[in-house]
Amino acid sequence: MIRELRVGVSLREVSDPRAKILTVNSAPPAPLVLVQGDEELLAARAVTTTVDAARAADPGADVREYEAGQLSPGEVAEMLSPSLFGGQRVLVIRAGQDARKDLVAALLAYAKNPDPEVTLIVTHLGGAKGKAFADGLKSAGATVVPAAKLKGERERIAFVRDEFRRNGGRCDEATASALLQAVGTDLREIAAACSQLLADTDGKMSAEVVARYYKGRAEVSGFAVADAAMIGDVPAALEALRWALHVGVDPVPIADALADGVRTVARVASAGRGNPYQMASSLGMPAWKIQKAQERSRGWSPEGLVDAMRAAADCNAAVKGGAEDRGYALEVAVFAVARARHAGGSR
Repeated sequence: MIRELRVGVSLREVSDPRAKILTVNSAPPAPLVLVQGDEELLAARAVTTTVDAARAADPGADVREYEAGQLSPGEVAEMLSPSLFGGQRVLVIRAGQDARKDLVAALLAYAKNPDPEVTLIVTHLGGAKGKAFADGLKSAGATVVPAAKLKGERERIAFVRDEFRRNGGRCDEATASALLQAVGTDLREIAAACSQLLADTDGKMSAEVVARYYKGRAEVSGFAVADAAMIGDVPAALEALRWALHVGVDPVPIADALADGVRTVARVASAGRGNPYQMASSLGMPAWKIQKAQERSRGWSPEGLVDAMRAAADCNAAVKGGAEDRGYALEVAVFAVARARHAGGSR
């Protein structure tokens, strides 16, 4: 039977030292743990939580870490063989997708009858490479900890709220969104920002607190560029873009924010007018974001939105494809989006 920490639970439990599946009653963790996914922060937390659980059960636990691509079956056999001195042992094998066939065979054979005094932790990116290894561990009853990258703003907002909650704080969706606009989409930066905010404030979070704490930084995010471009304010969009690049904001999240802004307005506009709270479920986005998109959609025509989406796609391809001047590609996109709004509105 495969045991798995599901999304929505895993975001909190993987990062929470009280995670029930890994630390109940200070018992050692499951003998087989598969950390599956390509989000480095979540994978690192899952490994750390499991190791901490083993050390809570046995402070003298022997912990060793290896890269799967550099291990041989002989080394694994030696590490997994019964210890003369007893005690808990933890073997962390990272990048399991890189394991060679002979190593996979040895580990899966061991997984059929694991040593209760050994915790075997395997991290795996979760793609097609090495899939048979991951599937074999699941079939052997491994506890599966999902660590996939978060998809979209809703999951990132949930992550922010969970981060505050696990550290004794609380925030609403609008506050979480403000923080994301201030620090970007990198989970490590988000987690650090949540921790720092709680340490430097009284714990009462709001969008105003975030804006005051980060001052100008929130104003130079990709979302500020996208918001100005979507209402056709080219000077404001270019000012925000150039300042963002000047202070070191990476071009990729700016391009992503621009594309997201266009897509969001297009989705909301195509759904027609309506109550944002009633539309939230069907559109799969928070009501405040729908309301904001409804305001941004004024002045846009369907043809203009098509042109804007094409411009945003071209920008993404240039920025992520290694264009020589990514800043210039973003400027071109700002002009193209604003032009699409004005041209579309006059058709």
